[in-house]
Amino acid sequence: MTSLAPSPIWVALVQTASTLPVFLLSVPAGALADLVDRRRFLLITQTWMLLAAMILSAITFGGWIGPGWLLGLTFALGIGAALNGPAWQAIVPELVSRDEINAAVVLNSIGFNLARAVGPALSGLLLAVANAGSAFFLNAVSFAGVLWVLYQWKRESAAAGFGATKEMMFGAMRAAFRYTFHAPLLQSILVRVVAFVIGASALWALLPLLAKQELASGALGYGILLGCLGTGSVLCAAMIPRIRTLISTDRQVVISTILFGTASLIIPVLHYFPLVCVCMIGAGAGWMGAMSSFNTSVQTVVPDWVRARALGIYLLVFQGCMAAGGGIWGAVGERWGVKVAIGSAGVTMLAGLITAIRFRLMETRHLDLTPAAQYSEPHITLDLEPGEGPVLVMVEYRVKLAEMEKFAKVMMGMRRVRRRDGAVRWRLFRDPTDPGRCAEIYVVESWAEHLRQTDRETVADREIRESALRFHQGPDRPAVTHWISIKTSW
Repeated sequence: MTSLAPSPIWVALVQTASTLPVFLLSVPAGALADLVDRRRFLLITQTWMLLAAMILSAITFGGWIGPGWLLGLTFALGIGAALNGPAWQAIVPELVSRDEINAAVVLNSIGFNLARAVGPALSGLLLAVANAGSAFFLNAVSFAGVLWVLYQWKRESAAAGFGATKEMMFGAMRAAFRYTFHAPLLQSILVRVVAFVIGASALWALLPLLAKQELASGALGYGILLGCLGTGSVLCAAMIPRIRTLISTDRQVVISTILFGTASLIIPVLHYFPLVCVCMIGAGAGWMGAMSSFNTSVQTVVPDWVRARALGIYLLVFQGCMAAGGGIWGAVGERWGVKVAIGSAGVTMLAGLITAIRFRLMETRHLDLTPAAQYSEPHITLDLEPGEGPVLVMVEYRVKLAEMEKFAKVMMGMRRVRRRDGAVRWRLFRDPTDPGRCAEIYVVESWAEHLRQTDRETVADREIRESALRFHQGPDRPAVTHWISIKTSW
């Protein structure tokens, strides 16, 4: 793009075109990844990207490439990446145990950033001795290797279907947003992602122009700078296991933000290429430290049933910030220059550290998100269709008056569990004629969703439920009754 239309806004739009599809499609992609066979889904997305890269290579070799074609096919590649991302990350727990997820995420990041270090440098060499079509063709060929590995993978877990208690597409998407809205740990991660990525996007978006206009280094220099960024990421990744034994995840993100933000402040004032390379290594280390922490945190704060969708929302926020940031900092660079844009982004990143006060990243090693032993379904005499509803569930407790305040606090935890796993409404009531008698009442949109809700309970959720049960007085467990909506004509 720096050759076709060397304008900050056009160059920044390349990043927007590659990341905007993730903003638009990551949640549907996450829902699909939770509903269909992930292996087959990944085969389709990789084939789509292979075809897009081949077309890009062909029109470049043919001399028909222009800014519009470049943005359009970059957008097509972005669509493939958007659909691919949640499923790709969600398969990690299928390949390793929960205790190894952190190491697997870091190893995956090492591979990704090693490719980021080698790939741009290789493409820079190709641009120096051949043309962009050669680089695009090599990119297309690379997808063939991924397709072969996916074809060879014999996935053990059965493909999800659309049976009586299986979710449909839009219902799965609603469940994803509902879960996020009632999951404080996940919300903290997303807020910190916004604070980090909005500022970090400037360096990614404007680095081509910085290399060409300010450092006069061309495509090869740009490849070297990206290679340094990837090298810093790989070096940091090698140290992450040791770092995690010394500091918390939250502190690691803070240090990583300071490292990347400081590099963004220093790089615009440097004119000596080797010093810029050193700063890029530091920025790469900051990038890896933050992104590996965010990714691992998302993987470990959500249960299996919603993992791909949670990762989809994470990618939605991440790539949405990259797309918006690319446009914002591109516009700033257009008006005040590339150096001012990158430096201002560094200030924005460092200012975003204030979010660490309110939205801390908590350690989740104590959370047991494995599925709990299922309790029996209610005995019903009606022949209910899965879509019938809404369903009202009432759980009656007998609580000592002296413990009522503590009971109410524990039940707020139950509220989060019920709402997160499917309830559309939840309230706690007490009988004014018998103050020790309390009722937890919540509403689920259908009978099938209520059955799914019971399946979603984790060991951590069960512990909260058992904490509430300890307040119940009486020889029997709290009475649970179910009420199904009656269809009326008025």
